[in-house]
Amino acid sequence: MRYFSLFILLFFSLHASSLHLATSTNPSRLNPLLATDSSSAEISEFIFNALVKYDKDSSTIIGDLAQSFHFENPTTLIFKLRPNILWQDGVKLSAKDVLFTYKLINSKDVVSPYTAEFRMVKSVEIVDEQTIKVVYKKPYFKALETWMMGILPEHILKNEKNLMSSSFNTHPIGSGAYKLTQLEHSKDIILSANPTYFLGKPKIDQIIFHVIPDPMTRFLMLKSAKIDVGNLEAMEYERQLDKDFFVRFNKYEDIAHTYSYLGFNLRNKKFQDPRVREALSLAIDRDELVKILFLGHGRVCTGPFLPTGLAFNKDVKAPKQNLQRAKELLRAAGYDEKHPLTFEIATSNSSAIRPYAAQIMQYQLQKAGVHVSLRIMEWQAFLNMVVFPRKFETVLLGWSLSSTPDPYLLWHSDNDKAGGFNFIGYHNKKVDRNIEMMQESVDTKALSKLWQSIFADIVADNAYLFLFIPNDITVANKKIKNITPSPSGIWYNYKDWQIDLDQR
Repeated sequence: MRYFSLFILLFFSLHASSLHLATSTNPSRLNPLLATDSSSAEISEFIFNALVKYDKDSSTIIGDLAQSFHFENPTTLIFKLRPNILWQDGVKLSAKDVLFTYKLINSKDVVSPYTAEFRMVKSVEIVDEQTIKVVYKKPYFKALETWMMGILPEHILKNEKNLMSSSFNTHPIGSGAYKLTQLEHSKDIILSANPTYFLGKPKIDQIIFHVIPDPMTRFLMLKSAKIDVGNLEAMEYERQLDKDFFVRFNKYEDIAHTYSYLGFNLRNKKFQDPRVREALSLAIDRDELVKILFLGHGRVCTGPFLPTGLAFNKDVKAPKQNLQRAKELLRAAGYDEKHPLTFEIATSNSSAIRPYAAQIMQYQLQKAGVHVSLRIMEWQAFLNMVVFPRKFETVLLGWSLSSTPDPYLLWHSDNDKAGGFNFIGYHNKKVDRNIEMMQESVDTKALSKLWQSIFADIVADNAYLFLFIPNDITVANKKIKNITPSPSGIWYNYKDWQIDLDQR
């Protein structure tokens, strides 16, 4: 019997398929309501499902947990759940879980930036075990997108006293295609295929995340094919790979749905002077940044919404470097050679690009007489010690955006609060009013006009200095079959991926 068991284990190890990925840090909370760091958000998406999601082309919203949905009237939305969805512990998922998740994210005991996404919901009601009615306060342009939040299990969490510190955050039970089987500090994170997944068991048996904080180490592991899928920086792609790499890997490239920016702490007196912010903007050569960092695989960012939709304002151009005007503005604000403007740029080493970008800006700003120091930190420490407690002068960071961005989360005065994403402290009454107006608009032309007005006003305020949009260069080992690229990237159909075991 013992030999038979050993044979089974050996047989499984030879025939099991594993996808090896890298993440820059241990996830802090594998809970979609609390996943604010990139590692937690990335891994949570394999474990949890939302009511709805975008289709392959990111243009249409389709059902996920919801089998169907419709608007009963402009403010009432009905969801019908798929039948026989099971949580990963075998309990049936129902409308009770949806209502529970809604109440949880609105609880005073839960601190989550995603709470703001539900601000227009008036009530959530259970019609029957599989049907939910959502009533909005007013017509809302992102009524459906609200429900792209992962749903949590009531039967596990209903007696939880403190979700913020719950063991569930590191031992999650979801409804997704993969379930967590290992999460230990300084060890690999392992997800296993969920055999009861409502869309069918994924074809790849395991996803193994290797926690690798150093971007160079991640690159070397990808280069040696110890990582199966990864993103490349332009410099790595152009200068550090040989032909042999592309014998083993396929490349997928498109404009990324992200941008990077330098954000000012507007509670700091020196940055409350608009002349200072404008001077710093004029001292930076964005074209040089893009040229050095991306070698043709990126572009200058001109504002807070990506150039792929109705929110983009094509009439707003990026400022060109003008050192003379920058020096004039700084002198008018009280800074000169004897009393130069000094400040710190804080950023994380989780991306290989941002520390280099900070160094280039440090050099560029020095030409305008500005003295900049750099603080480059590990990602989790950067979030917990700098960003969230607002203990910074400036931060070099980035955002990912959907094709229908909601500026309320980043730019409305209401979100200058603990747990909110307006951590720079931006306040503009006109922008607030326009954001509030667009929330209630369902007319495409009116929405576009409001978006573009918000775009122009934010850029004019120089609360962020918008810097660059990279191309997303993803490479995947050719042993992975059935990858179907889409505007949202390569992950849309990961459940159907297969690994050719003969190429291992």
